[in-house]
Amino acid sequence: MRTFLRLTALASILALSTPALRAQDQAQEFEEPGLEEPLPIPEENLTPQPPVYDDVPLQAESEKTRIDELFDKLKKARDPRFAKTIADGIWSEWFRSGSATVDLMLGWANDAFEEKKYNVALDYLDQVVTRAPDFAEGWNRRATLHYSMDNFAKSMTDIEKVLELEPRHFGALAGLATILERTGRKEAALKAWMRALEVYPAMGSAQEAVIRLSDELAADPV
Repeated sequence: MRTFLRLTALASILALSTPALRAQDQAQEFEEPGLEEPLPIPEENLTPQPPVYDDVPLQAESEKTRIDELFDKLKKARDPRFAKTIADGIWSEWFRSGSATVDLMLGWANDAFEEKKYNVALDYLDQVVTRAPDFAEGWNRRATLHYSMDNFAKSMTDIEKVLELEPRHFGALAGLATILERTGRKEAALKAWMRALEVYPAMGSAQEAVIRLSDELAADPV
């Protein structure tokens, strides 16, 4: 759902040696009024459209093996174009809900989103996460929608769920980092981008953000 996440940061990426950020705790600190214009959405968080596939029972172990192999290749890839091809393959795995009903509701949610019928899209995505609570991409898409509706706290809560189900979800990490940066939490945003680079070293938006935030933090008065 590349177009569905074009307005998100969510979800396009905390610390490498510390426990994962607790999004719910952070969300309580946000002050939404007076925010500046949204940051550009990372390309890696622009979710591609889901592939068409038959609704057959998935072999959980073989799927896990397949996606683990892709992540191993992604971590070693240094050429951005090759890395993006691998990342697209990971997105394809993430899209596999295993349910024709869930896929249908995701499609309806996407259509409603593009028509800016956000409340309708939210109704569908609420059903998706209820019917398939272990389907990380359902939570990721709802996080994207919440972000687009300026519901940053709710978006962060959904991102937390995505990362609980799939800690390597570079799209959710990009979204997390963007929300943190947009709300003025530069140090936390830097850590989130660095975590994304641990998973996806060739991610251009993360590389640029780490350089930019490192320079800004170095220039800030103590």
